[in-house]
Amino acid sequence: MARIAGIDLPKEKRIEIALTYIYGIGRPLSNKILKQAGVNPDTRAKDMKEDEVSRVAAIIQKEYKVEGDLRRDISQNIKRLIDIGSYRGYRHRRSLPVRGQRTKTNARTRKGPRKTVGVTRKATKPTTGDHSKESK
Repeated sequence: MARIAGIDLPKEKRIEIALTYIYGIGRPLSNKILKQAGVNPDTRAKDMKEDEVSRVAAIIQKEYKVEGDLRRDISQNIKRLIDIGSYRGYRHRRSLPVRGQRTKTNARTRKGPRKTVGVTRKATKPTTGDHSKESK
């Protein structure tokens, strides 16, 4: 099993797709890395030779930020925005959309499930007068 950047790549998938399991690597970057390493993108991850795996791992380690380093950088950037009190930082702090989307409707992914404000009552059937059979 190929292990690159601390991630076990799925064995049965083509290496072009398997590399996208690493945080920070998408399809275009995956293809670029494989071309640089001289590896056929159609090769299955389980069929890769050790030297091919090491070439790909070396390129990723040397030239790209992936996994923990990338996550740390992103969280530090967000923390910096919050600390300086920018508009984007304010939106991050309040868990609202950061890039100008509307919030009156939609934005449920960012805001979470609806929080009902006020009391929700079931409508009760109005009773007008006594309709019991006993009073007849």
